[in-house]
Amino acid sequence: MIGVFMIAIASTKSNAQVFFKTEYFGTSGYQLTQGDSSQKIGNSKGSAMVYQTGIKIPLSKSLNALNRPTMWSVSAGGAYVKLNNRNFTEPLVIDEILNIGLSLNYQRPLNERWSLKAGIGGGVFMPGTDLAQMRFRNLLGSVSVVFIRHLRPNLDLGGGLALNNSFGFPMLFPAFYLNWRTSGRYAVNVSLNDGLDVSAGYNVNKNLRLNLVMEINGQMALLKQEGKDKMFTHQYVVFGLRPEIKLGKRVTIPITVGLNATRTAQINDRSLKTIFQDKGYAFRSSAYASAGLQVGF
Repeated sequence: MIGVFMIAIASTKSNAQVFFKTEYFGTSGYQLTQGDSSQKIGNSKGSAMVYQTGIKIPLSKSLNALNRPTMWSVSAGGAYVKLNNRNFTEPLVIDEILNIGLSLNYQRPLNERWSLKAGIGGGVFMPGTDLAQMRFRNLLGSVSVVFIRHLRPNLDLGGGLALNNSFGFPMLFPAFYLNWRTSGRYAVNVSLNDGLDVSAGYNVNKNLRLNLVMEINGQMALLKQEGKDKMFTHQYVVFGLRPEIKLGKRVTIPITVGLNATRTAQINDRSLKTIFQDKGYAFRSSAYASAGLQVGF
């Protein structure tokens, strides 16, 4: 569940950054998976569009002898999801999601082998775009602290704790950090930040890079249904081919074409027992495409 287990950690890049991204999920059937069996839910099906944007601004930064930063930064981001749901006879899904978040991040090296990353933030998680309908139940806050071990020059692995109120009350969750990368004409990158990103790429020239990618990402809405506080999660796993067009040193345009392997879309109670349930609702695999713009300063 994005927002609960995949804790947002500041990017390892220390310069100001802005990104925009649009994602398309093709039409596919809706199913219930329970244990080892899956069952289609009538003729229910759907597609989706996801629009995301984010910005990170360093407030102060200094580097040590190992080129590791001590830095304060602020990050803000937003996502809007339009779900085109069809032929549903039960209220199993919603039609819109709006997520808006803001966080203050801090990182610093502790010694040659260890670094610290910490963050405090909050956000709005709405089942629609009418902010006049926002209530206290639509707000989430979080605090996280992660200790990172620099195992190799290209491998960082960390763990820690995060406190948030995803289930309606403050609760501690494990927080994880991973960053593994190789460089050269052929390069691999694996990172766990807001979601899981895996890429293996080939630098054709200074203006074009081709990547095979796998990503796990998602959004969430907090709502009230039948008088109870509920949580709608929209989470997806995608595979694709991604050309990255580089315009100078600051602008990158990533375009991805591929497959959405599964797209979880379900409403659960805001209670701890939902973690341990053995059933889930999701849209089946479908075509996937995305286009983005990344600008560094």
